[in-house]
Amino acid sequence: MRLVLFDIDGTLLDSGPTVRQLFGHALETVFGTAGPIDRYDFCGRTDLEIVLDLLAAAGCSRPEVRRGLPAMKRLYLDLLAGELDSAEVTTLPAVGGLLDELCARPGVCVGLLTGNWQRGAWVKLERAGLDRHFGWGAFGDGQPDRLGLPPVALARAEAVTGHRFQPSEVLIVGDSPADVACARAHGIPALAVATGRTPGERLAAAGASWVVPDLGMDVALHPAFAA
Repeated sequence: MRLVLFDIDGTLLDSGPTVRQLFGHALETVFGTAGPIDRYDFCGRTDLEIVLDLLAAAGCSRPEVRRGLPAMKRLYLDLLAGELDSAEVTTLPAVGGLLDELCARPGVCVGLLTGNWQRGAWVKLERAGLDRHFGWGAFGDGQPDRLGLPPVALARAEAVTGHRFQPSEVLIVGDSPADVACARAHGIPALAVATGRTPGERLAAAGASWVVPDLGMDVALHPAFAA
């Protein structure tokens, strides 16, 4: 069998500038500051990591962050569900066709590995019309570091399929050096796609097993997806 784990932002879709704006608004409402959000790079980070980094830079203490985090998370996710318009979310090239192909292929299990909080991940995927391809995943809830997500994903995949996947049977698909590092840390091959903010040369330098310009339909024939 082959387990394929997809990142969301920059890999499957682009949700535009609204997400950052809503995230910042929720931080400012609860903590009185969004820290240096305008120059902060969200790429490859978990939502929790983003909160911790921004508020640390703003001088907030960890106890203060822990107290306010549930309210900030709830407000952000409510805003995202209410204000993110489908017209602002772009499905990246050929993603829908690739997911159709993989989901129909015997011996292939498809899941998510994303730094998004779970509810936010489903909002973004629903707006892009991609939620129907996924039933489960590993999300950024409770995980400050992306490196902690692959074991969660493997445990959930085993619960869903009854198969204990070995690292060689797994593929992580993402658009950032953090996706590549997270795969490499667990001995998992990484297919890096240059549809996010990171050029292909940098993804290759980060140690990606393969680098492709996008997830066009010919990618479905790539040996990385072979069960």
